[in-house]
Amino acid sequence: MTKARKTIMDILMKSEEPVSASTLAKDLPFDQATVYRNLHYLEDQGFAESFILHCSEHGTERYYSYRNANDVHHHWFHCEMCHRFIDLGHCAYGQQLKEWEQSYGFTIHEHTFFLTGVCADCKS
Repeated sequence: MTKARKTIMDILMKSEEPVSASTLAKDLPFDQATVYRNLHYLEDQGFAESFILHCSEHGTERYYSYRNANDVHHHWFHCEMCHRFIDLGHCAYGQQLKEWEQSYGFTIHEHTFFLTGVCADCKS
C-alpha cells in the first residue's frame, strides 16, 4: 500500500463522519489528483464507500467513509444548518432489497441512502 493510500485510509478510519474529497485534499501533502485517484482506488478495493450530497452551503461534494470488510455500510443524516453528519447505523434494508429484486427481476449491486434536514441541536 502506498504512503498516500495508507494516509487517506487512516484518516477515513479515524473519522466519525464522512469526509469530503476536497477537505482531504486541503489537509494532505499530496496534490488533489493523487487524493482523488487514491480515494477511487480504496473504494474499488472495498476499503471506502462514497455518496454525493448536494448542500446549499458547500455545493455538491462526494463524501467518503471507511468500510471495514466485515462491516456493512452505514447510512447518514446531514444537518442543513450545522452541516454535521449523524451515523444512522448499519443498513437495515437487506430484506427490502431482496423483495425488490424478486418483484422487478433486477440485481442490486449497491445502494446509497442518506437523509437531510435539521438536527435536534439546531432545531432548539
